[in-house]
Amino acid sequence: MSRKYFGTDGIRGRVGDAPITPEFVMKLGYAAGKVFAAQGKRKILIGKDTRISGYMFESALEAGLSAAGVDIGLLGPMPTPGIAYLTRTFSADAGIVISASHNPYYDNGIKFFSADGTKLDDETENAIEELLDHPIEIVASDALGKAKRIDDAAGRYVEFCKSTVFGLSLKGMRIVLDCAHGATYQIAPAVFAELGAEVITIGDKPDGLNINEHVGSTSPKALQVKVLEMDADLGIAFDGDGDRVAMVDHKGELIDGDELIFMIAKNQYDLGTLQGGVVGTLMSNMGMELALKDLGIPFVRANVGDRYVMQQLQEHNWALGGENSGHILCLDAHTTGDGIIAALQVLKALSGHGQKLHDYKKGMSKFPQIMENVKVADKAVVDHPEVLAAVKEAEKEMAGRGRILLRPSGTEPVVRVMAEGEDTAQVQGLVSLLAGVVSNAS
Repeated sequence: MSRKYFGTDGIRGRVGDAPITPEFVMKLGYAAGKVFAAQGKRKILIGKDTRISGYMFESALEAGLSAAGVDIGLLGPMPTPGIAYLTRTFSADAGIVISASHNPYYDNGIKFFSADGTKLDDETENAIEELLDHPIEIVASDALGKAKRIDDAAGRYVEFCKSTVFGLSLKGMRIVLDCAHGATYQIAPAVFAELGAEVITIGDKPDGLNINEHVGSTSPKALQVKVLEMDADLGIAFDGDGDRVAMVDHKGELIDGDELIFMIAKNQYDLGTLQGGVVGTLMSNMGMELALKDLGIPFVRANVGDRYVMQQLQEHNWALGGENSGHILCLDAHTTGDGIIAALQVLKALSGHGQKLHDYKKGMSKFPQIMENVKVADKAVVDHPEVLAAVKEAEKEMAGRGRILLRPSGTEPVVRVMAEGEDTAQVQGLVSLLAGVVSNAS
């Protein structure tokens, strides 16, 4: 089925432009409610991040679900992975997240979780798609869904996060948290403070318009400055909805998702608790792949996107994977990517080895990775004989100590030309060369 609305990560768009309008969201709530009700599922949770349009869309979803005869539990501002957890713990039939993650405030989106805290299956999403263009037919008045606020949601999720590192004490640690003015602004400080850390927080004053603005995992400069200013042991940055994480060591150096995944994997390998291997993506740094190989840890690459990482984890029956963006899946602790839980896993590794973050990260050396976007008339140019020949020559020059990747954008008329290797000058030269070949062949 060709989908008009659902992408690989729910539905997203700029507020006011189709499809993200209050009318559309109400229809989405109604369509989802009808599909769930037909399956005998009549209890749905709704959570959101802190962007201003979340209030409007929360009401629209509530109206649509109620019109379909479905009861609603309102969670308020809550990290996306928290909604996945609470859907399970409250025995709800599904969870809905109103968030555009790391995007600016003027974007928003809708994501669904199943009763198991995982993404909806394609069959259910397709059924919702089919009903979206149908008119709303409200159920009888005595069958309308009821809505109520759930007041203890935040406390339950805080306790869950802490339970994933049972016995961990952060006493004596000074940690700076950057909550991106987003959904973690109340949850994350509580988690780390209750584990004993001295917590200093930035990005914790959302006003509906400042989510991800010059803060958070996509803009870590403010965190780097604050860590140095406060002489902190480390810093942790989340994105707007809390499913991504980046960290900063005591020297102010940024640590990305690939390095965090390696540290978690190494610790679990040392403890004998690592389930199989690690899943990365086509953009995962080759330095991580080689470092894992040196430890004897299997590694496979998935397409970019947490959905594809999850597919590979399930196929291999592994538990750890993620992206260099900091979206990390620890399936031995949670059903979805969770920035707080991933950060706690890293802190658990530091505690167990008695090392600072700056020292523990040295087990992996990142390769220089350079990417150039090349505008093209036809993205099929990646299969042009001249391009394929140029890539083959570039890979031969790298002699197994580097990678070349040509990836057509899914949303723009560009091909992303990426190379990584041990020598920065060589990598830059190859990217420039290949970008020229792609441009000329287009």
